[in-house]
Amino acid sequence: MFSKVKNYKQKAIKVPRFEEAAGFYTTENRSRLMGTIKSRNTKPEILLRKELWKRGYRYRIDVKALPGRPDIVISKYQLVIFVDGEFWHGHRWDEKKQKIKTNRGFWLPKIERNIQRDDEVNERLEELGWTVVRFWEHKITKDLKGSALVVEAIARTPFLKRNNFEPDQDFANFTQ
Repeated sequence: MFSKVKNYKQKAIKVPRFEEAAGFYTTENRSRLMGTIKSRNTKPEILLRKELWKRGYRYRIDVKALPGRPDIVISKYQLVIFVDGEFWHGHRWDEKKQKIKTNRGFWLPKIERNIQRDDEVNERLEELGWTVVRFWEHKITKDLKGSALVVEAIARTPFLKRNNFEPDQDFANFTQ
């Protein structure tokens, strides 16, 4: 269906392996906590899906055939939605990276590579004709209805006019 060949324009950021031999160390407690972090079916993702379903939008989840494996795919509108965690995808990264104190040699390139990969995935999906919407988890948690309205507005916008606005700016005060 879709090519899985990764033809990225930028050189990929090299992320070192997280192991003691490479100089990285973590406690058993921290390791257990990190192991409980989910990458799929997070609470904000489920909240958004339920709200969209309630509004009549039908979708698929975790479509492996698309680059980046989007969290929500609404094929009828050529729309893909990602719900990004603040830490893993670098929300306000310039501020936050200064606060990372342990294992900086691993975490800085790890998060920066995630940011780079997000940009590459967005570009690839747009080349394939999809409209990409990315939400930070905290935006959905704070304003679920507003997030659903952003999706609704984009879905209702004719495909050729979708690149003319940025949801964060144009829908900041968007109400029902």
